[in-house]
Amino acid sequence: MSARKFKIVTDTGCDMTNEWLEKRDVHVIKLGFYMNDTEYEGESNNHMTPEEFYVQLKAGAMPVTSQINPDVATKHMEALVKEGNDVLAVVFSSGLSGTANSFELAAKEINGKYPKQKVVIVDSLSASMGQGLLLDYVIKKADQGASIEETAQYANQIKWSINHQFTVNDLFHLKRGGRLSAASAVLGTIINIKPMLRFSNEGKLCVANKIIGRRKALNTLVEKFKATHTLEEGDPVFISHSESLQDALYLKGEIEKLVNNPITINYIGPVIGAHTGCDTIALFYKGIDRDAK
Repeated sequence: MSARKFKIVTDTGCDMTNEWLEKRDVHVIKLGFYMNDTEYEGESNNHMTPEEFYVQLKAGAMPVTSQINPDVATKHMEALVKEGNDVLAVVFSSGLSGTANSFELAAKEINGKYPKQKVVIVDSLSASMGQGLLLDYVIKKADQGASIEETAQYANQIKWSINHQFTVNDLFHLKRGGRLSAASAVLGTIINIKPMLRFSNEGKLCVANKIIGRRKALNTLVEKFKATHTLEEGDPVFISHSESLQDALYLKGEIEKLVNNPITINYIGPVIGAHTGCDTIALFYKGIDRDAK
């Protein structure tokens, strides 16, 4: 039985399934995106599955994402506070979006109105299932009976160990997001370069290396994992992908040769996928300084 003393909130930047979040009693606020002049998720009632999203992306659709604004964050968290709950929110990286700032502004407003309750924001400095992995550790800490302050302190310590290692197949999405020049994207595509990327301690996307060939890129993820993981018994490993399940299963099989830890595979959701494109593979685990070159 859970000994949790407060409500946990996150956003859909974590790329965890609805079933996973519901089972752990996590309140989720949805990030939004526009595709073909239609708004999806966010506060709209329009839902699009990852499978549908990537079909449209491959067909040439150009999605535009939107952050959670302070009013939306306030509405969701204030409803929980009105029920007498303290709230801890683990949110999408401030290095990629203004969402974390929106949550901070909402928390300031709510804490001023309801002095008997506490709203605490943890900037995950993570994205996709890296944010989900941090959330997993936070949930376990909270369910052990830790206070909201103890859990927030724990989250802000362990987030520096949440490693994000991934490779992309479509360089033009990185170019569109300002991560690569047009010339680099064209040249890289011609010679089959697969960038190896990671997250910095500022929660930003960094190119760590450039590998020629997809299989070599996947094996480089395995080598990086082997050299940097600090997993203990029971620590989870997460793999996310954007319509590249076979590569995700290959990566899972290679990781299973190294450790006996639980491994979960899930889709990269539309909001993250809008920036990474199809055929991205990402690996998330607890390891040494994630900003190590």
